[in-house]
Amino acid sequence: CYPDQVLPGSSRSLPGFDRSYLSPHSHPSPQAFLSNQMVELFEVCQQQSSDLARKEMIRTQLQQDIQHVYAVGRLYLTGSSMNGLGCRSSDADLCLVLTGNVPYVDRTQLIRAKVPILRFREKGSDLEFDLNVNNTMGIRNTFLLRSYAYADLRIRPMILVIKKWARHNQINDASKGTLSSYALVLMVLHYLQTLNEPVLPSLQREYPECFNPIMEINMVPESSKHIPPYVSRNQSSLGELFLGFLKYYATCFRWDKQVISVREARAFPKTNSKEWRNKYICVEEPFERTNVARAVHEKIKFDAIKAQFAESCRMLQQKKDLNSILPVRAIINKEASRR
Repeated sequence: CYPDQVLPGSSRSLPGFDRSYLSPHSHPSPQAFLSNQMVELFEVCQQQSSDLARKEMIRTQLQQDIQHVYAVGRLYLTGSSMNGLGCRSSDADLCLVLTGNVPYVDRTQLIRAKVPILRFREKGSDLEFDLNVNNTMGIRNTFLLRSYAYADLRIRPMILVIKKWARHNQINDASKGTLSSYALVLMVLHYLQTLNEPVLPSLQREYPECFNPIMEINMVPESSKHIPPYVSRNQSSLGELFLGFLKYYATCFRWDKQVISVREARAFPKTNSKEWRNKYICVEEPFERTNVARAVHEKIKFDAIKAQFAESCRMLQQKKDLNSILPVRAIINKEASRR
């Protein structure tokens, strides 16, 4: 019932990982230079197998201790540590699933509040853990995102670079009224689904049996293993896709009229329902169908997000150099020091 813990330690270890596929032009070009910068940043920053093993060791030890008290408790590693989109500096998210009846309590009641989190550190290190109880939707979306992450070789480098870009430019912090990492990842996947030649399909539509929202939670990790890689006819390089992503949200996407839906692989019209009414950014949660961008509730923050897309798009189109929008070498040096 535990997640498959195998993640490649480096893109170099991925079977068939071909840099020319990320930048397929036969002659050097500005986009090829940009693509190579993105690959270099990804290879240094991505979570290593040793990082994952360390997190898994803590999960195993903690689960054993919990089961002394509550035998049916199951602890899952979730979030970016498990979905293939984490970096070396990523914290670890844990979900404790408690099921069945407890003989010594009654009148249990669900208090509808935001998901409480217990935060702690591994003793003697800076590795942080965030633990929640029974937020099983987090397990489902972890393995949905993992399936997308490994559907095409370009997905993981692109998302890691975009998360670094958004964090550096202060638009990736839901606690401060900007985009959560989850919302940002769904925005990337949506863009890749809606190109004239899509890089990705809707996996929920293509494989509904693998992502059934009422499937027993202990079956979710196993079920997602049955998704084959998606063969896209889109041969755009990483650099071209990144530029396209910035341009899409800077000039094409209608923030006031559209809802981003990875589940449907399209943007559908915003309705007057309470989920979308008077919201600046609407990004549908693929299972619960709630708005995962609801943290953006101030116009000044929304305007800052739009302005950053527009400015970064302008700069990157002009320079074709990742350093124009992100301090690449400083980030690489910082991540390399964690080895």
